[in-house]
Amino acid sequence: MSDAARPGPFRGRRLLLVSTNYAPELTGIGPYATQLAEHWAASGARVRALTGMPHYPSWRLEESYRGVWRTVEIRGGVGVHRRRHYVPPRQTALKRAAFEASILATGLIAPPPGRPDAVVSQMPSLAGGVIGARLARRHRVPYLPVVQDLMGAAAAQSGIRGGGRAAAVAAAAERYALRGAALVGVIHESFVPGVRALGVDPGRIRLVPNWTHVQGPTADRAATRARLGWPEGTPVLLHSGNMGLKQGLEVLVEAARLAPGIRVVLMGDGNQRDALRARAEGLANMEFLEPAAAEEFTDVLAAADVLAVTQRASVLDMSVPSKLTSYFTSGRPVIASVADEGGTADEVRRSGAGVLVAPEDPAALLEAVQKLAADPAAAVALGAEGPRYVARHLSREAGLARFDDLLAEVLRDGQGSGRR
Repeated sequence: MSDAARPGPFRGRRLLLVSTNYAPELTGIGPYATQLAEHWAASGARVRALTGMPHYPSWRLEESYRGVWRTVEIRGGVGVHRRRHYVPPRQTALKRAAFEASILATGLIAPPPGRPDAVVSQMPSLAGGVIGARLARRHRVPYLPVVQDLMGAAAAQSGIRGGGRAAAVAAAAERYALRGAALVGVIHESFVPGVRALGVDPGRIRLVPNWTHVQGPTADRAATRARLGWPEGTPVLLHSGNMGLKQGLEVLVEAARLAPGIRVVLMGDGNQRDALRARAEGLANMEFLEPAAAEEFTDVLAAADVLAVTQRASVLDMSVPSKLTSYFTSGRPVIASVADEGGTADEVRRSGAGVLVAPEDPAALLEAVQKLAADPAAAVALGAEGPRYVARHLSREAGLARFDDLLAEVLRDGQGSGRR
């Protein structure tokens, strides 16, 4: 029986999902918000999404939305209410604050009409969390925020000018958004101490890990490599996703500089892309690709030899990058240049699909790549653990079922209706 035909536990329920990111954005939290809303709509709920204009990860407004201030779309059975907001092409504390303030203003001034039975929000953005809390209070209904990252901690470590002041403001907004919630979902247990520090009773925290939101590769690997111009026999190290300050992608540029025989590919967009291109000028073995289309995304990942996830050494790594689930699905080995403690390191160890190296150490990263390149059988065996881990723990069905259970608990208990 299809989702559309299956009587769901939320049939007839009116649900409001607040998420600054949503389809057609293909990376970050947008795909999770979209698939969650469409899942509930398919099972009979009346779902509305309050979201922004597509802009991530390029931090540029998508061309088809330029000049649009307010619009309503129907996507996958969900009423998608978009509101215009400021999009900063470069990140500073002041510009990030303006981004959040513009989302907050338009979301509170012009929310979707009607009274929901519950409000669910994705955090970040900060504004999305505050909007969700305010609208739930306005309608006296339960509020359920889901923590994908904590911006207060991230701002303090970001390297953005004014980050300390921004961190204090972000923590205050997070405290407001979380303390009065019925329940708080977190995507990894490493977030629990930070959420508790914001005043949330640990008895109200629930673990709801993300799932893989992409399909496995289907194209012939050799054909994909040929199409991309990647010669057989040349190891390809690929990073996919946002190119921001937090990622510390300079380590990959320097690895390329140390090893001309390895091809290093950065696929995606972000506010550091131009700076990275300038740093890599003159490196013939360094390549920048636009984000792959959804239908070929995992084919491109699978065509690489090794997939990289990186973060600055100063980053307290609580979050789990959404790219990891896609990496695991592709069946290629992962090298994680991250701190030894935290969400990313935990997931790589649990999966058995990758190796950890010290952050911001191009020589250590390069050594790991060369070791895998020298032992193809070991690399294949390591990569094969990724799809197995996805099947055991990260399937879409299991992930959505966890959210069903969480929402059912909120609606059943009716806690937190309008509390502040």
